[in-house]
Amino acid sequence: MSVAPSSSASRSASPSASAPAATPTQADLLDFVRRTAADSALIASLPLDPEGRTWVRLEGPGGSEAWLIGWPPGTGTGWHDHADSVGAFLTARGELKENSLAARLPTDGWKTLELSEDVDRERRLSAGNGRSFGQHHVHEVLNESRVEHAISVHAYYPPLPRIRRYSRTGQILRLEQVERPEDWQ
Repeated sequence: MSVAPSSSASRSASPSASAPAATPTQADLLDFVRRTAADSALIASLPLDPEGRTWVRLEGPGGSEAWLIGWPPGTGTGWHDHADSVGAFLTARGELKENSLAARLPTDGWKTLELSEDVDRERRLSAGNGRSFGQHHVHEVLNESRVEHAISVHAYYPPLPRIRRYSRTGQILRLEQVERPEDWQ
């Protein structure tokens, strides 16, 4: 995620206390984000900014990276993937839209791809709804509301080694930038 740093310190969400010690699976990450999103005090503690996304880093299960993210009306991530990490996210408040590609893209060695017509998927995730995803999942997440902030919980394992950002025009997807952890932490 490319977001401006929050002044909030890292926090440990209380739901992670019973997290498995083994390498977390997609199901473990989805369970974690579900339990964390149910922590109303934690969700209410996130400072919300009317201009840009805000976030707090959380301690995820089994060494995973986790984030609580606030989405002002009309904001989104742009097209990106999480490289070799699996992940899960869940909307805790409001509604988020996820556009994704139902296609496995080459991991390296390309700058431009022409996508087939049938690869687009759309999900609307209202409060309490989320999903998990595998490695190299390409998507964008949006808060399309004009008036309401959304809040979501995200978890990734292994901790994000990089994020690849894409631009999209019609069926043409272009790799624009590769971000490393030092770019967003």
